[in-house]
Amino acid sequence: MIASMTGYGEAQHHAEGVRCALEIRSVNNRFLKCTIKLPEAVQFAETEVEKVIRGRLVRGSVSVVMRMRCESADVAYDVNHAVLSSYVASIGKVRLPDGVSVSVDLGSLVSLPGVCQPPEITEHQREQWRAIVMSLLGTSLDQLTAMRQREGESLFKDLATHCDAIRVQMKTVADRAPVVIGEYHERLASRVESLMSKGRFELEKDALAREVAIFAERCDISEELVRLGSHVDHFIEICGQRDAVGRRLDFLAQEMLREANTIGSKSNDGEIARCVVEMKAIIDRIKEQVQNAE
Repeated sequence: MIASMTGYGEAQHHAEGVRCALEIRSVNNRFLKCTIKLPEAVQFAETEVEKVIRGRLVRGSVSVVMRMRCESADVAYDVNHAVLSSYVASIGKVRLPDGVSVSVDLGSLVSLPGVCQPPEITEHQREQWRAIVMSLLGTSLDQLTAMRQREGESLFKDLATHCDAIRVQMKTVADRAPVVIGEYHERLASRVESLMSKGRFELEKDALAREVAIFAERCDISEELVRLGSHVDHFIEICGQRDAVGRRLDFLAQEMLREANTIGSKSNDGEIARCVVEMKAIIDRIKEQVQNAE
């Protein structure tokens, strides 16, 4: 069944003085767009995170945010004494006007580029961090895909209801179409009879039949109704598939609208026109909703 592109998932990790939380969100997008924000210590995993996401999702704007808080002294930044000494020496060489004195704040010094450096991560630590990130990502993705599937089920029910409503309007149009031909024949015959009685002229025997036949051919919407019904059936069939079908559904909705427009342009009846307007309104709602289908 179709899945929605809207979803949310989260996961947390707490061990050995480290707290991590990862959130993943997804909203509508024509393509798959990933925005990944990881703490500096695990930024090396961004490429793998995006690869995992692209392996499980096809469409949507996906945002991944990971927060990390370390309570261990092992993660404290190292102070590069050589760089700090160089800054202090450079500051000491600055000549100030007479009577001007300056105090140097140590906190300002350590914020200068290159003074504080993150601790080096061993290969073993790197693998541990990677495993934590992948575990959090997997759990969050499971939640997100489950939510997208639930949203997709609701979306499918709504779309199926709209398709049923289109079929109701199509039946009304199909039942009305033959009546329109008969009514046109009666109106034309009445007018011809009135003109003949006043003008005292005769009409060829089969001229009236030819005129009605031309009108019937011009207003024939049977093919359009068949194609529209086929599109609706195909639409529901695609909705039941597990693949990413959002673009195909959008295309089918456009084709349904095309057939409805043709029916409206060929018909010459107020009741059929009202049915066409209703069908077009329903199809517009379908087009809006399929924008959220993966």
